[in-house]
Amino acid sequence: MERCSGLLMPIFSLPSKYGIGSFGKESYKFVDYLESAGQKVWQILPLVQTGYGDSPYSSVSSTSFNPYYISVDGLIEKGLITKAEAKFAFAKEGLIDYGNLYAVRYPLLRKAFSRFDKTDTGFQKFVKSKEALDYALFMAIKNASGQKHFYEWDNPLKNRDNKALNKFIKDNGEELLFWQFVQYLAKKEWFELKSYANSKGISILGDMPIYVALDSVDVWKNPELFKLDGDFKPKKVAGVPPDYFSKTGQLWGNPVYDYAEHKKDDFAWWTARIKTALSVYDFVRIDHFRAFDRYYEIDADRKDAIVGEWVEVPSEELFAAVHKSVDRKRIIAEDLGIIDDGVRELLKSVGYPGMKILSFAFNGEDNNLYLPESLPKNSICYTGTHDNDTLMGLINSASEWDKNNLYRGVKNSLSKMNIAAKIENDEDLARAIMLLGFYSKANLFIMPMQDVLLLNSDYRINEPGTVKEQNWSVRFNEKDFKKSAANNLKKLAIKCGR
Repeated sequence: MERCSGLLMPIFSLPSKYGIGSFGKESYKFVDYLESAGQKVWQILPLVQTGYGDSPYSSVSSTSFNPYYISVDGLIEKGLITKAEAKFAFAKEGLIDYGNLYAVRYPLLRKAFSRFDKTDTGFQKFVKSKEALDYALFMAIKNASGQKHFYEWDNPLKNRDNKALNKFIKDNGEELLFWQFVQYLAKKEWFELKSYANSKGISILGDMPIYVALDSVDVWKNPELFKLDGDFKPKKVAGVPPDYFSKTGQLWGNPVYDYAEHKKDDFAWWTARIKTALSVYDFVRIDHFRAFDRYYEIDADRKDAIVGEWVEVPSEELFAAVHKSVDRKRIIAEDLGIIDDGVRELLKSVGYPGMKILSFAFNGEDNNLYLPESLPKNSICYTGTHDNDTLMGLINSASEWDKNNLYRGVKNSLSKMNIAAKIENDEDLARAIMLLGFYSKANLFIMPMQDVLLLNSDYRINEPGTVKEQNWSVRFNEKDFKKSAANNLKKLAIKCGR
């Protein structure tokens, strides 16, 4: 990746009168904003359909697109709904109300589907490809079962018995077409948006969660690839032990992989998954990359992640297989958390750039690996990620000791890097941290939009290990996107060779 900079902005956080951001006008406006700010990368979070908890890191299908991201205005323009009908989708400003979205948006999409020309050539081609058939089956059976988890379905459907599936397909043709319709529309809108961004010289940096949800198409289709019992319930689940974020660790609950099974077909599932992600994005960040070296598994009946076991992964064989057909230059590793020599060696062997977080840099330790003056070229520098507090939130909530370390550390780094910057207040401090990122040697520097706009903890995207209303629900307003901020970013990008 050439030396450049970019912004982190989830699709769901974009300003919209319909309660959540979409692939519509608001996304095109943001691309224009990126261009005006001289930024070359738009980092987003996973585009998948979310379920309970609303996290984009837990989905019914790792290859799905979120139906909520279909543009309501686009449906009006296509003549599939009326302006009067669209008014029912209006939502007040503030956090995303996922409960209301579910109650309002799906009926609207079904109304659009009822008017859609199902003989449309593009749609017919999409259906014949069967690209979204398993997803459609999963969603249709789930609805017919009263929203039961797949492992609670009747045995023939749970076990993907061909006779039972064919009968269900025959009896539920229209419902299956509806779910393929939402995927067709969302995918079409996404690639039109991506093409627009690319035409402006802006690359999309996407995100691939390392784990999949238990109640998902992924597990239903390939149960043998996971550590499950005879009833498709997990024996072991994923998480991380106690760390900086949580005293009891993080119990994610995702089923863990049975790598002995993955080896039998030369890791074909992983190769296909990463190839699919790279077909959707220009670059892909693999979340929780450390789990490719060793992962932490917890007994499924435990209530926390304090007690667990580290399990080694045949990473050398896995990546040898993946790299036969995947462009490794388009992959970034999220190498945060508990990192040891094994992870560092794996990262070195695959050649992926890792992540360096400036929010973690200024703790008073001279050997801190995240100090901006020490960052290697083959790395991605961030002020913070979607799991961190905003810069202003971090500064405002810091103890006197931590804040003094911040001020001293930032001033020391500015001096070492020969950067002139006044720091007279907390906002100056946040600006100085961003300045250090721009001047660092890291090939790519990414700032969450919250930091660019100096917003407080009210705009934090997610707090790991918690279930909070604010998680995955933050929305921006049109007035947040100041031209002055874009102008300043452009000047810095030019000045720092980004």
